[in-house]
Amino acid sequence: MTASFALLPNKIRLVRTTAFALVALSVAGCASTKRDVETTGSIPKVSTSSSFEAMNSAELANAEQSIGAAYGREPKNRDVGMRYATLLGMTGKHAQALAVMQQVAIANPADREVLAAYGKAQAAAGQLEQALATINRAQTPDHPDWRLYSAEGAVLDQMGRSQEARTKYRQALDTKPNEPTVMSNLGMSYVLSGDLKTAETYMRNAATQPRADSRVRQNLALVVGLQGRFSEAEDIARKELSQSQADANVTYLRSMLSQQNSWAKLADKDGKPKPNTN
Repeated sequence: MTASFALLPNKIRLVRTTAFALVALSVAGCASTKRDVETTGSIPKVSTSSSFEAMNSAELANAEQSIGAAYGREPKNRDVGMRYATLLGMTGKHAQALAVMQQVAIANPADREVLAAYGKAQAAAGQLEQALATINRAQTPDHPDWRLYSAEGAVLDQMGRSQEARTKYRQALDTKPNEPTVMSNLGMSYVLSGDLKTAETYMRNAATQPRADSRVRQNLALVVGLQGRFSEAEDIARKELSQSQADANVTYLRSMLSQQNSWAKLADKDGKPKPNTN
């Protein structure tokens, strides 16, 4: 039988950071295909964060360069700006991503998707209170947006306000039932408080939904790995992905767990040989 364990405070901090990095991609922070505007000859034909996730580091660098050039020509273009900010955030340039989204928000002050993405960029840059204010400004009680509820929940989880965060996720699910990204976010909220079994229940439910993507499965792989079932986590991380994407997911999981010196312990529990993490 696999043993589960309570998360130590330093592990909680790491997982909170990791969790936010994973779920942030799911909370209304990327350009939409609904109003997708291409700039001829300069923008790769991808518009969502999940499409960017399929790229390797060289492809991401090329996309960042080409979309950055398009943004330089059209700094007020909503879709170009959101794509550029998404790429900057994915490569760790959070301050620059925030600056880009600030300009997009100034040019589109009533656009709720833009405001949600701006709030996400603020949170990623550490401006959590400002992020909450931005997201709340975007939300309208008479016509609530589930993406904004989910985005607010992610920020509240970052602030350690887990009960409030879960209320927001459930409001999102009331508005958009069975949305896998929200269920995954709700599961990750329980990861942050050390309740891995409850987290796995939500994650598995999310992963079975027709709209679930590799980001949702990566969150499931994380919570399974944290419980010591790493071979199962590897199988989940590899599901329906190319070999290079699967290898990247497994490498990420190994890196995340090894930072807490837990990979060897989890491998022992799983009955597998210890990998070389050097």
